[in-house]
Amino acid sequence: MFRTFTITGQPPVRVHRIPMGMAPGYLVETDGGLLLIDAGSVRQEGQVVRAMQELGRDDLRLIFITHAHLDHYGSAAALRRITGAPIAVHHLDSDPLAQGRTPIGSAQHWQGATLLMLQQTLDPLLRPPAIRADLLLEDGDVLPWPGCRAWIVHTPGHTLGSASLLLEDGIAFVGDLLSNTGRPHAQRWLAQDWSAVSKSVRRVQTLEPEWTFVGHGHRPLSRSELLELHPATD
Repeated sequence: MFRTFTITGQPPVRVHRIPMGMAPGYLVETDGGLLLIDAGSVRQEGQVVRAMQELGRDDLRLIFITHAHLDHYGSAAALRRITGAPIAVHHLDSDPLAQGRTPIGSAQHWQGATLLMLQQTLDPLLRPPAIRADLLLEDGDVLPWPGCRAWIVHTPGHTLGSASLLLEDGIAFVGDLLSNTGRPHAQRWLAQDWSAVSKSVRRVQTLEPEWTFVGHGHRPLSRSELLELHPATD
């Protein structure tokens, strides 16, 4: 069952949080078509298809992947096959995506070590499909999506090509840069470049979006919650 957040604007934007295994996908609904941010784990494409059917929509225009981890791109290839929607990712994460890999980097704290072992177990079991992205993105690129203006903000750390998406309506999608499981916090468990995490958090904070949707958590962060976050990872 998906959960809907309506962001007031002219016209309003509706964001549907869709459970997709280990991480959610976000289906953004506007009059100009649908945009999917992240595609969950492997074999979760039915969740998006059912949500689209319930909404009475068949116009998925684009699939944007925030970073090349299997719990965020696992069903992207299947959804592209079903809907015809192209897949977009920051170019620095395109090689792991094309190889069906999950670049982990290093772990901090016992939770990170546990996740690292879990990821090393899941990769060969789930065998995420190799995906050659249709669009390779750079910092500042504007998405070719007619729903509303949306541009790429490179926010590395968790992976080298981790990227956030900022909509002109003051909505941000930041992937695993931030989490809202328990108390809102910056990425503190797994990263390829720990020194970049706090810089990326500060960059998103300077943009001051009204609402920030995170890679793990059941609700978005308000502007005040985002600005109160400490960018450090410990």
